[in-house]
Amino acid sequence: MEQLGRPLLRDILLVNVAIGIVGISYGAITVSQGLPIWLPNLMSVVVLGGASQFLFTGLLVAGASPVAAVVAGALVNARHLPFGFALADTVRRHPWLGSYLMIDEVVAFTLAQRDEERRRATFWVCGLCLLFFWNLGSLIGALAGQAVSDTERWGLDAAFPAVLLALVLPALRDRRVAKVAALGAVIAVVLTPFLPSGTAVLSSLLALLVLRPGKRESTAAGGGR
Repeated sequence: MEQLGRPLLRDILLVNVAIGIVGISYGAITVSQGLPIWLPNLMSVVVLGGASQFLFTGLLVAGASPVAAVVAGALVNARHLPFGFALADTVRRHPWLGSYLMIDEVVAFTLAQRDEERRRATFWVCGLCLLFFWNLGSLIGALAGQAVSDTERWGLDAAFPAVLLALVLPALRDRRVAKVAALGAVIAVVLTPFLPSGTAVLSSLLALLVLRPGKRESTAAGGGR
């Protein structure tokens, strides 16, 4: 942990506290919609994936079959395949546990580190923190959900997208990344009426094929390598 430094540890802790708040919203929304109190807690342990868990709950509440909800959740989690390729060396020693903890926020923190040892330490610290905070939040939310009938009134339904937006905003300072993100958003919005619920977001990955970030431009004219 010492090699991470206090600033990085602070950032990891703050993001995971926010994730715990999202977990509270997930647990509360799930139980307030009439689903059993054990369901959000079981899914948080077995699946450990906020997007797929929210999608699964939403589809069940909308009347979809559990099989359809599982398939939709698996499609949403397909984004973890490129994550696995990017972090193969980082989780090589413990691949099964590594794949379990390979969540968006963990991947973002890990890939931001240049040194491989620092990457490895960041991955495990952030991943284990996320496992703790997400499950704790889900449990608290499920218990509170029995007493909260209107989750939208309290804004709990907005917690998850708010955290994701906070994670994405710093990366949008790069113009190329902003262009890819904008095109991906347009693709997802256009295809939403034609694709199953929750799966249109996967189509936004097509933006990476159209606007692949190029090599970093060299420094100003006359600059060295």
